[in-house]
Amino acid sequence: MNEIARPRVVVVGAGAMGSLFGGLLTEGGLDVTLVDIWREHVDAINANGLKMVGHGGDRTIPARATSDPSTIDGADVAFFQCKAICNADAAASVKHLFDNDRTVAISFQNGLGNEEEIERILGEGKVLGGLTAQGANIEAPGVVRNHAELPSFIGEMNGGVSGRTRALAAAFSTHGLPTEASENIRHNIWKKLMANIGVSGTSAAPNLTLGGIVQVPELEAIAYRAIDEALAVAKAENIDLDPHAAREVFHQITSGTPGNKSSLCVDIVNKRPSEVDYIYGAVIELGAKHGIDTPVLQTVSAVIKGLQSHYGA
Repeated sequence: MNEIARPRVVVVGAGAMGSLFGGLLTEGGLDVTLVDIWREHVDAINANGLKMVGHGGDRTIPARATSDPSTIDGADVAFFQCKAICNADAAASVKHLFDNDRTVAISFQNGLGNEEEIERILGEGKVLGGLTAQGANIEAPGVVRNHAELPSFIGEMNGGVSGRTRALAAAFSTHGLPTEASENIRHNIWKKLMANIGVSGTSAAPNLTLGGIVQVPELEAIAYRAIDEALAVAKAENIDLDPHAAREVFHQITSGTPGNKSSLCVDIVNKRPSEVDYIYGAVIELGAKHGIDTPVLQTVSAVIKGLQSHYGA
């Protein structure tokens, strides 16, 4: 019980959200190790601490980071906050932490299929679903900007609130990361996906901020049509989402952090492989399984892949 009350946490992928979560929990008193392949970021954190700016005030948190997860000898929880395309390598790199019946992974990633992909490597029953309404961005190596304090959610992929999700949510909340145990995390993940469907491609293709999307009526209309196609696929998957609520999430994101760009846009700008297959491709594939046409989703996905082709991703 003490281990869940004060879990040792490993954050796999110390980008914007990983650094935010890891920094908040470190500041809250938990034993946290950030893991990332970006050596400059890791070295800056170890040398100078993690500088957190924005919401909550500017401060430096004495965080711990590494690029070699094999040096970590144990953990109770591993947050997966790496890009979805890195799931296989990331899970393999921390598999030694799961040689017991206690350690659990939580995916806070974008898109669909992350939990199943990670579970295939770490083992059945070892992965929880997660999502967050929080936002962050990396401003420089060792510097993360926190945009707000909003809730995060964790849950069993098969549904229901378990003892471990309730205990972990309480532990995270106590130590600086407001978290709720969800009774239906799949529903929550699909609901967040609607926002990603709406903003990702429409931000990335024209290189616009989230607020910029709704300033172009034609782009906003494309976002709505993409969301509607995804809603039809969700319904076929027995995920009952309110269309008005789905659009409201889109509006909350575009108005709440209008100066931000989608993570997919940031990947394209920086000429990195994106999560297009997890955000759009997974829904397109499920649509085909159910005989549902998804022409807007397919078009947006194709445009993003065309942009990636310029740099070989």
